[in-house]
Amino acid sequence: MKNRTIAVKGSEITIITQGNEDYISLTDMVRSFGDESIITNWLRNRNTIEFLGIWEQINNPGFKPLEFEGFKKQAGLNSFWISPKRWIETTNAIGLISKAGRYGGGTFAQRDIAFEFGSWLSPEFKLYLIKEFQRLKEDETKRLEEGWSARRMLTKINYRIHTDAI
Repeated sequence: MKNRTIAVKGSEITIITQGNEDYISLTDMVRSFGDESIITNWLRNRNTIEFLGIWEQINNPGFKPLEFEGFKKQAGLNSFWISPKRWIETTNAIGLISKAGRYGGGTFAQRDIAFEFGSWLSPEFKLYLIKEFQRLKEDETKRLEEGWSARRMLTKINYRIHTDAI
């Protein structure tokens, strides 16, 4: 897992990579809006639960749809409360990651889900988040291309040295 950060409207937001997926820290995103209870309030929303469930059904073959239906029926009620950890454990979700710990801990969401959360926080914040995320990905692509080009040149030079020696 490699960690990177982006700056969005004065907030440093951590991005981790797990497998081939990028996960953006929801915990870092809410710092300029309040505390982590915002994430739990977002999860209480019926539209949020439906979005998460549909995302999981599309992207996660191990998702548990029956448990999702139970959450979906309760979502929006005043008595309904769910933590990210409970959502993950009950439905076998992969779109959210909940990590304990003072350093590197928090709630992370796959980028599609994080953008949806950003929209819920503020449309302006979401647009800046997307822009910074795209900038980060473009920078990573350029670095990979430069590394590939350098390796290609070294191989070409080594080949010439080798053939000239023969």
